[in-house]
Amino acid sequence: MSYLRTKGIVIKETNTGEADRIVTIFSNSKGKISAAAKGSKRPKSRLAAGTQLLCYSDFILFKGSDIYSINTCDIIEPFYELRNDIVRLTHAAHITDIINDVIQENQPSPRVLQLYLNTLYILSKTQKSPELVTRIFELRLLSMLGYAPYVNGCIQCGSENLDGISFSFQKCGFVCGRCKPSDESAMEISTGTAKALYYIVHANIGDLFKFGTSPEVLRELGIINRRYLRERLEHDYTKLDFLRSINL
Repeated sequence: MSYLRTKGIVIKETNTGEADRIVTIFSNSKGKISAAAKGSKRPKSRLAAGTQLLCYSDFILFKGSDIYSINTCDIIEPFYELRNDIVRLTHAAHITDIINDVIQENQPSPRVLQLYLNTLYILSKTQKSPELVTRIFELRLLSMLGYAPYVNGCIQCGSENLDGISFSFQKCGFVCGRCKPSDESAMEISTGTAKALYYIVHANIGDLFKFGTSPEVLRELGIINRRYLRERLEHDYTKLDFLRSINL
């Protein structure tokens, strides 16, 4: 019988019976892992707490004929604060949907896992705007996946002048005022938004969340990210629509 010890966070759970679940774990050693959590729905189960959604734990798994089964799990960080705030929990659910789509089995993604855990920490432990935290996560994740927009200047002519700058969805980067008329996909953005995009793409991971924005910049980031996500990942993520529907 083969055992695996790994740290990981539960990113999906599926009920498979009266007391059992199958959980999807984003692990540091093997990327995405599916594992049976037998009896974990029972309140007194030793697996009940550590296999909850968004719980980061130290797991010992053993390989069965089909999938892993969880032998033990010791909680490292439960992110309990998220469960008491519907806005922050919804943002966490949104970024978790994206993570579920982009990570693969047997493909460790330590940089993506670090970004994901850092994002959940900021969402749960600080008062930083959850919308800004989410926008930072989305764009930095896309950059890690090879979809970084060109934000060092105009992608067409190379100009570094930010006056009249626009974001081109067709060219995946900035276009200057002179080049914009030839690009129907270009969206004019403020200088503040241009600087925010540059920072998100290039900042060290430890400094990534150390900035704030105006409401206008946040609005423009939202427009850019929603379309950029949809076009790059070919999927509409709708969890945040709930918050917009109730003006949160």
